[in-house]
Formats: sequence, C-alpha cells, structure tokens
Amino acid sequence: MTHSFAAIPMQTIGPMKLIGDINDEVVVPLATYETPLWPSVNRGARTCSAAGGIRVTLLDEHMSRSFAVQAANAQAARAIAQALAQRLEEASLVVASTSRFARLKALNTRIVGRILYIRLDIHSGDASGHNMVTQSAEHLQNWVLSQWPELNYVSISANYCTDKKVSAVNSIEGRGKSVIAECTLPEKLVARYLKTTPQRLVDLHIRKNLIGSILAGSLMSANAHAANMLLAFFLATGQDAANIVEGSQAIDHAEVLEDGSLYFSVSLPNLIVGTIGNGKGLEFVTDNLALMGCSPSADAGSSARRLAMICAATVLCGELSLLAAQTNPGELMQSHRKLERHQPA
Repeated sequence: MTHSFAAIPMQTIGPMKLIGDINDEVVVPLATYETPLWPSVNRGARTCSAAGGIRVTLLDEHMSRSFAVQAANAQAARAIAQALAQRLEEASLVVASTSRFARLKALNTRIVGRILYIRLDIHSGDASGHNMVTQSAEHLQNWVLSQWPELNYVSISANYCTDKKVSAVNSIEGRGKSVIAECTLPEKLVARYLKTTPQRLVDLHIRKNLIGSILAGSLMSANAHAANMLLAFFLATGQDAANIVEGSQAIDHAEVLEDGSLYFSVSLPNLIVGTIGNGKGLEFVTDNLALMGCSPSADAGSSARRLAMICAATVLCGELSLLAAQTNPGELMQSHRKLERHQPA
C-alpha cells in the first residue's frame, strides 16, 4: 500500500480580532477547494474587526463515549445503574488510571429493555480525545463487568456518545468544546462592508435559518453553511474531518438592537478539536497551529481551548458574510462565477 498526500489549496484570512476569553488578533489558515470561501470569511473578519472584534466564550468541554452491557431484565439493569451512581469515586479512579490527562467529568445511564447504556464524559487535555475516551470506556466497561458479573458485554461504542452522527444528545449535553462567538455591528459598518442592513439580515435569518430549517427537519441546527468553515479549518489544522457531522449542529442568532446595530452570534455545542494526537505531527499542521498561537504548552488544555474559540469565530465570519450576500439578489452566484469559473461577475 503506497503512502501519499492529497494537495488541498490553502490560504490565510484575517487578521481576525478576538475579545472575551481571548484578547488577540489572529490570522487563520483555511484549506478548501471552494475558493470563494476565503474572501467571504475574510469579509466577515474585516467587518467584525472594524466593529471592535468577535467575543468568544467557552462554555464547557468534555469528550464522550458510551458503551453498552446487558442485564437479565430491566429491573436488574435499573439496580445496577443506581449502584453505579453511588460508586462514581471508584469509576473516576478507573478512568484516571488510563491516561495522564483523562479525568471523569460525568457518567450518565439510559436503559432500553434490558440493555444498560453508560455514557462517560472526560476532560482530555489538548487532545480531541477520541482514543483517550475510548480507552477510558474500555477500562470502565471491564470494571463494570467485573463488579457485576451477571452483566454481559454488548459493545464498547453504543451510539449514545454520539460519534460522527447527528444527534440531539450531543447538542444538549455537548461533546468536545461548547463555544459561542458573537459580535455587535453598527448599521453603518453593515452597509459599508456587508452591503446590506441589519433588518434585512435578521429577516433572512428568520426565514432561511429558522423556518427553512424547520421545513427541512433539521436537528438542533439553524445555520447557513457552518460545515464549510469547519471543514476548511479542520483540514488546515489536522483535525478528524468527520467530526463536522456533529460540529455543524450550529445555531445562528441575529437581532436588531435598539440603536439599530446588528447583534449576531453562532453557538457551537459540539466542536471537537485538539492540538495533539493523530494528524498534528505534519509540518504544515504544526506551522498552522503555531501561526494561531495554538502550539501545545505545559498548561494542558489551553491550546485546544484557544483553537476551538478561533474556530468558532471563523464560523461566525463565514455565516455573517454568506447571509449578507444572500440578502442581495444575484450576489452569491456572481461571486462563484467570478472566483471559481473566472467568468465576468
């Protein structure tokens, strides 16, 4: 089997000004075949910087894995779930023994028939935590089976995690980093940079992101194209690109404030990123992480948190710019014809 690399065009956007949990200006690399993405995200970054910056807030962080075991009946499964809840200190020691960084944050159970589903949340330092949490789950599952030998093994991954699939549980409980990026844009800046008005953008958000998503049956998401920015960011920084499946469960929010300004935010409850682990040893990835000030340090977890907040801000810039473009008939396709097909706008 030969080993080679796929070449994907990459450019940097910014500088992007961040405030809140980060106070800095960063340049962000994005790898994509969709060339209009770079100027579009860059327009969002310029607009927000001119307005004072993007406020980023990290709400929570943990990586999850669920496993399943089977009891004799539902009553037996309930008794074991109740007993397990009383032994969280022992469970925490089992998890801590598997890694220098893994620390149990929460343990949740669900029962279907006689099957007991156990979902564990761990802190995973600067790693995204896929392998770390699976190893923790494996050790914890073995411990559970040893403590209650009447149980039978079902699976080390039971889909109550939920990994790389759209689900309600991840959007409610979070998986990876939960981050909100927000900005407030004066009406004059919206007109100057985005060629629209706050009211037109809010109206479009309601009719497209909210009502349109309801019609489509979208699950826990209301955004224009968050997956585009996530994929470009993930490929540039060595992330597991399949995590855009749950990562794109993002919710935009827009409103016109009393002074006529536009408030705009993006909430991402399932942002799975890391600065160490598979894919991070490639030279271009190392360079890109360093460019954003996200090289791993002695303060375990800090670089991954910073990376997640930069990613969320990048998503906001792309969402803001695309929604603005779609308030103007013809603008979206004109940019694609010009930048992708090299045709006159």
